[in-house]
Amino acid sequence: MTTSENLSDVTTGTDTSSTGADSVDYADSRETTEGRVYSVSGGDWDDIVSDAGHDERMVINMGPQHPSTHGVLRLVLEMEGETVTQLRSVIGYLHTGIEKNCEYRTWTQGVTFVTRMDYLAPLSTEMAYCLGVEKLLGIQAPPRAELLRVLLLEINRIGSHLVYIATGGMELGATTAMTLGFREREVVLHLLEELTGLRMNHAFIRPGGLAQDMPADFEEKVTEFIKVMDQRLPLYDKLFTGQPIWRNRLKGVGVLPLDACLALGITGPILRSAGLPWDLRKTEPYSRYDEFEFDIPTSTDADCWSRYLIRVEEMHQSLRIIKQVLAKLEPGPVMVEDKKVAWPAQLSIGSDGMGNSLEHVKKIMGQSMESLIHHFKLVTEGFHVPPGQVYTPVESPRGEIGAHLVSDGGTRPLRVHMREPSFVNLQSMPAMSEGGLVADVIAAVASIDPVMGGVDR
Repeated sequence: MTTSENLSDVTTGTDTSSTGADSVDYADSRETTEGRVYSVSGGDWDDIVSDAGHDERMVINMGPQHPSTHGVLRLVLEMEGETVTQLRSVIGYLHTGIEKNCEYRTWTQGVTFVTRMDYLAPLSTEMAYCLGVEKLLGIQAPPRAELLRVLLLEINRIGSHLVYIATGGMELGATTAMTLGFREREVVLHLLEELTGLRMNHAFIRPGGLAQDMPADFEEKVTEFIKVMDQRLPLYDKLFTGQPIWRNRLKGVGVLPLDACLALGITGPILRSAGLPWDLRKTEPYSRYDEFEFDIPTSTDADCWSRYLIRVEEMHQSLRIIKQVLAKLEPGPVMVEDKKVAWPAQLSIGSDGMGNSLEHVKKIMGQSMESLIHHFKLVTEGFHVPPGQVYTPVESPRGEIGAHLVSDGGTRPLRVHMREPSFVNLQSMPAMSEGGLVADVIAAVASIDPVMGGVDR
C-alpha cells in the first residue's frame, strides 16, 4: 500500500482508459519489475457510513424447523440490524385435517381425533367437545364423572404449564428449567397413565361421562402426587423467580397491553397478565367448578415475566382444586344410564389392559340376541344426535378452547370446528415483537406457549 501523498505523485503507468476516469481515486496502479501493482484505499470513512445509512433491511426465516419456535412454526422476520421491524407468522406445516376427519366418524369416535389437537392438554379439548355433544343431546354427565373430569383437567393443566417452563427455559439457555420441568412433567404423565391408561391423547372423557371409573387405588396415587408437587413447586421460585438473570431476561419483554389483548381476542395467561381476571372456570363455570374455592392470579405488567409468574401460581391453584375434588368424591356411575348413548356399554378392560375382559364378553353374548345386536349397532353406527348447533367453551392452559358442533340429526357430526387458543394467541406475535430485538422474539413465543397441533388442525 502507498500513502495518499505518494499516490498523487505516481502518474506513470496509470491506465485511465481501462479503469475509468474516477477509478484513480480508489485503485491507482503503477508498473514495477514484477508487473502492475495496484494501490487500493477504502476512501473516506465518513462517506462510507453515509452511503450505508439508507434503509437497508434483511429478511430472515426463523423456522419451521427452528428449535425455538415450538414445533413447526415459521416466523418471517424483517430486520434492521438486530431490531425486528416486521414479523409474520406462517402456519400450516403440521396440518392434520382433524376437524374434517371428525365428519366421517361417529360422535364418540370424534373424541379420539380432537384429543390430538392440543397434545399438551388433550383432556381440555376432549372436555369442550364432549360438553358440546351432551348439550345437543340434552344430557348431563353423572356427578362423579363431573368431579373426575375436573380432577383430570387440573392434573393436565399442571403438566402443560411444566412444559411451558421447561421449553421456555431451554430456549433462553436455562437448561436447569428444562431438566426440572420435564422431571415434574414425567410425574404428571405417569399419574395420567395410572388413571386413564395412556400418557397422552387419552380419549378418556366421552359423551355422557367417562370411558370407565378410576382404578381402586387412584386416591392414594393422586394424594402422593399432591405431596410431591407441594414439595417441588417451591423450588421453581427459589431457582427462577428470585434469579436476577431470569427476571431481567423476561421483564419488560413481549409487552401486550389489555386493549391489544381484547382487540386480538387473546385469552388465557396472556390476557390475565394484562390485568383482566377472565377465566371460564370462574366467569362461566362448567362441570361443578363453581363449587370449588380457588383464585385467579393476574398482573398488570403484561410482559413475559408476569406470564411466567401467573402460570406458576396457577399450578398451586390447580393442586388446591384437586384436593377439594378428592374431598367431594362419592360413589356413583361415571356414564349416563341411557343405553342408547352410553358407549361403550359398561366396558370392562381385559387383564392385559387392552380390549374387553372375558367376563364382559360373556355377559354381552349371554344376555340375548337383541342385546348383542344393540351393542353391535351402538359401537359401529353410534347414536343419533338431534339437529342443531352449539358452542361450548372450556378454560385450557392456553386460554379459551371452544367446540362449535353442528348436527343434522345423524350419527356423525355435520361440522366440527374448534376455537383453538394457540391459533388465536399467535396473532399477538407482531405486536409483542416488532420494535424489539430478535433475541426477545424467542422469549415472546415461549410466553405464548403455542401448540402447533392445535394451530394446524
